[in-house]
Amino acid sequence: MAGRPREFDRDAALAKARDAFWSRGYEGVSITDLVDTLGLASARIYAAFGSKEKLFREAVVLYDEGEGGFATRALAEEPTAAGAIERSLREAVETYTREGRPQGCMVVSAATNCAAENDGVRKFLADYRRRRNTSLVERLERAVTEGELQLDTDAQALGDYYATVLHGLSVQARDGVSRARLLVTIPTMMLAIQSAKA
Repeated sequence: MAGRPREFDRDAALAKARDAFWSRGYEGVSITDLVDTLGLASARIYAAFGSKEKLFREAVVLYDEGEGGFATRALAEEPTAAGAIERSLREAVETYTREGRPQGCMVVSAATNCAAENDGVRKFLADYRRRRNTSLVERLERAVTEGELQLDTDAQALGDYYATVLHGLSVQARDGVSRARLLVTIPTMMLAIQSAKA
């Protein structure tokens, strides 16, 4: 009689899958890679997560709730929009350049280009990025309403600018630009919001 399959920690397996996708992107991680990384037979991976795409989507949620959620937390916790933007930029650099961890932002880099059959993954990540952009714009609109920023501030353009900057920081980090070099760019990035202060 065959022994029972060894129990596995689903949360630990999901974290390993997240790091694999974060490092190599959606298409760069095969089911064979997942078998090796998770130490599970493909049948067990499918039984636990449904499919590679469903596993990936769960991994993105895990990333967004943890390391990747720095901007969401900053926007919610900082009393000023300028403080939230500065904290987001600083924590982006720190997150994207940590030693021994995947570089850059998983949501930015995991599927910028996909084969046609994986277009759903690309759209899923694009939707995540649009929601982040919207949250930046909404926080800046609130700053205008509350009098932190000038009434004629274009919150949409300013939010789009900072979303673009955050994406650029991810690409720079993946390309190996050092934490020190990226951190010294933050004062220049902050000029845009500082010039809009009331």
